[in-house]
Amino acid sequence: MKTTILFLCTGNSCRSQMAEGWARHLKGDLIEPYSAGIANHGLNSLAVKAMTEAGVDISGYRSKTIGDLPLQEFDYVVTLCGHANETCPYFPGPVIHQGFADPPQLAAEAESEEEALIHYRRVRDEIRDFIMTLPEALAEAPPTPPQ
Repeated sequence: MKTTILFLCTGNSCRSQMAEGWARHLKGDLIEPYSAGIANHGLNSLAVKAMTEAGVDISGYRSKTIGDLPLQEFDYVVTLCGHANETCPYFPGPVIHQGFADPPQLAAEAESEEEALIHYRRVRDEIRDFIMTLPEALAEAPPTPPQ
């Protein structure tokens, strides 16, 4: 049986989409990944481009909120940003925080798409490295205290 993991971020536009894409690509035999946001901000085109460069196509994904997901319990909820961690609704299972920098915020001052992509690639690779530790690392991680 696969481990079900919800990757949660603020807008489900970048980091949580990357995490879902990596989990499907690298650990699809072990993990049934989902992603959602506290709000729906649309899929970030530079996140799609950075993932495509790494051989993972998330272009067909869509930004969704928790309410858009099927009703089910998750084995783990992983918050990927501070805001989602602070505002995460109650989930009956373990909630683990694994924060990553926000590529759109990091790239806000970029003068070109190529300069912006440097930030997306770095975060993409950090998320990939984290996904490679799953699902085992989640069983060892201390849950985030309830808000």
